[in-house]
Amino acid sequence: MCHNMKKKKDVPSVDNLQEAYEGKKIPKEEFQKLLQDVLIGAGFTGVGGIKEFLLFIFGVPAFAVFLKNRIGPTFIPNDLFTPAVTSATVFLLAKLKKI
Repeated sequence: MCHNMKKKKDVPSVDNLQEAYEGKKIPKEEFQKLLQDVLIGAGFTGVGGIKEFLLFIFGVPAFAVFLKNRIGPTFIPNDLFTPAVTSATVFLLAKLKKI
């Protein structure tokens, strides 16, 4: 049922999974394969998500400070600018449901 999932849209709902497997015993290997298919199909691969998260949390503010220092280094102090950009990045990630 779930072994051929490759895209996010193919991830079955919780209700469908409960209906298909509730009360049934499945071997450990089949459960691991099912869990792997669901996680990969949902877009959670572990390392890739962490890399993306770290890139946004550290990369965007660092790039913004670099850009600000090139355009107008005294316009806004870095002590205010960096937390504001980091907060905006976290807000954006939350809105995009990445965190």
